[in-house]
Amino acid sequence: MLTLAIGATLLLTLPRMLDDFMLVQATVYVVMAILAVSLGFIWGFGGILCFGQSAFFGIGAYTYAVAVANMGESTMPFILAIAVPAAFAAVLGYLIFFGRLSDVYMGVITLTVTLILFNVMNSTAGPEWNIGSASLGGFNGIPGIAALNVPGHPDDVIGPQGIFYIAMSSLLIVYALLRWLLASKAGRIIVAAKENEHRVLLLGYDSRVYKLMTFVLGAAIAGLAGCLFANWGAFTSPTIFSLSQSAQIIIWVIVGGLETLVGPVIGCIAIQWLTTQIGTQQVVNSNLVLGAVLVAFVLLVPKGIVPGVGGIANWTWKRLRGRRKNAEPNGSGSANAFGKRTAADVANADA
Repeated sequence: MLTLAIGATLLLTLPRMLDDFMLVQATVYVVMAILAVSLGFIWGFGGILCFGQSAFFGIGAYTYAVAVANMGESTMPFILAIAVPAAFAAVLGYLIFFGRLSDVYMGVITLTVTLILFNVMNSTAGPEWNIGSASLGGFNGIPGIAALNVPGHPDDVIGPQGIFYIAMSSLLIVYALLRWLLASKAGRIIVAAKENEHRVLLLGYDSRVYKLMTFVLGAAIAGLAGCLFANWGAFTSPTIFSLSQSAQIIIWVIVGGLETLVGPVIGCIAIQWLTTQIGTQQVVNSNLVLGAVLVAFVLLVPKGIVPGVGGIANWTWKRLRGRRKNAEPNGSGSANAFGKRTAADVANADA
């Protein structure tokens, strides 16, 4: 509840505190945070290490761009940007999970799919590569993507401030729904399948179904982020499928912390801010810094920022409680260092 309260406060106050440029920058931070949460959910709670989360992100962006160019109204393209990545993940996940492929093959296949999409979209530069009235554009991508409009009113376009409200509200809704899911019976089975899949099978639950559900839900959330990203910049290109994009998402989750929904958000915002600051100078290569940050967190803070801070806070609280208990007297009179009454205490009490 505290996290939702903080998010709601930021939703209401940031548009009033920031100018237009800073609000646009804050919007992309929020959009990427939704993408980070999608991987944090399927990896941290479902135990599915997907190296191709950017594939669903890119499919969502391209689906919205193509659909809105052909339909002229954003309501159905918005829905399709979530549904198409989810359907693609359902097919891919069915082949992986019901094919009994190991986690290693899961990572290889999802990474390969992302690279295939990257190369395919780079090869669509010719005039023949059109879907309806939408030209895919090859490496140049699709510029001038129409922004979201009020449902049923194509001429009532939502501006940058409205996009921020939608993105921030989407992040809070996704967080609340995932918290609710993890607290439900299905969520407990998802986590149990991650911990011990064979025991879940012995209890009568088909872990493949729950893993597939987790995978599809994560893809749908990534597609939502892709749709909002296409609205944020009014542009999408094959670089959205690139290997560097896939690696960044994994770094966000590792830095923020697995097995938490807040960690990926914090890790994403922190790394994006650091990348932006590094980009303002030409002395140090940003990729080298990101690599060093990843190595440092893996070696020094393997659980990530949020679990690490939580562990320190828990340890500090236990230490304070222990000191407070040692300082309290046991029974009447004062206590010595070992919690026992001294002879003087007994004499005074008898007197």
